[in-house]
Amino acid sequence: MSTLESPPVVCLMGPTASGKSAACLAIAARWPIEIINVDSATIYRGMDIGTAKPSPAEQAQVPQHLLDILDPADSYSAGQFRVDTLALIDEIRARGRIPLLAGGTMMYFKTLRDGLDDLPQGDPAVRAAIDARAAEHGWPSVHAELALVDPPTAARLSPNDSQRIQRALEIYTIAGQPMSALIGVKAKPTEHRYVNLCLEPSERSGLHKRIAQRFDAMLAAGLIDEVRALYRRGDLHEDMASIRCVGYRQAWAYIEGRIDLKTMREQGLAATRQLGKRQVTWLRALDERVTIDCLASDAQAQIVDAFARAQQI
Repeated sequence: MSTLESPPVVCLMGPTASGKSAACLAIAARWPIEIINVDSATIYRGMDIGTAKPSPAEQAQVPQHLLDILDPADSYSAGQFRVDTLALIDEIRARGRIPLLAGGTMMYFKTLRDGLDDLPQGDPAVRAAIDARAAEHGWPSVHAELALVDPPTAARLSPNDSQRIQRALEIYTIAGQPMSALIGVKAKPTEHRYVNLCLEPSERSGLHKRIAQRFDAMLAAGLIDEVRALYRRGDLHEDMASIRCVGYRQAWAYIEGRIDLKTMREQGLAATRQLGKRQVTWLRALDERVTIDCLASDAQAQIVDAFARAQQI
């Protein structure tokens, strides 16, 4: 069966705290699904509480992919997510099971469907060489190196934005051309059909209440200790993608003594609300989507019904 003859790939999307994990389990109770997590935070090992990662019990109920695949010191791109996910869709279908893409990292969804600038894949040896220069001379020095070969990219990056500086220099080293010259050259879009099931709040205050309840639950569950363990490693810093995750950046500042606990909570809540706002804005700009009110008492039942209809398309 060709990709266009296969049932569509269902994408379960929603802002933070909209109930995506519970909806996935409700679907898993009726269909032989495997979940592909579309989340730029749950990919990291040792970051469980602050990312609301599915618990071991939840993971035991249904196979999950793209969880705990990286150390927090490592980087992961939307392009790599696309490569990994397209392979996983085929593998899951080959097992006679149904792939379900679920998460809130909207750039990953967009990249999967539309393709991405046709940039070269990463090379561990090139990255290691860049990291060695940064360890010896500092990232501002490496940033200056980037400015010599790719001025437009260097101009929009902070001298301490290690992840993006590394990637830009890696691209130049591999391709022999600056990243700024390659942006806009699109990879071929995927041929899969997609159905977007979107959990969206009917009113903002209800989502904000959920966000506050969940953030406080994370604090009670040991979020500060989780971040402190990362801090004590000594090889991580707040410019890394992992530590920039909502909640982790604020807890990092608290551990360093730059803010007190009350301020950390306030800033963490504000950042999470802003994340949710951006996610909802992105969802509402989609051309085609099935919308379910995440605050409705029967939201999970509606998701199950929408998933059933998608399997018949």
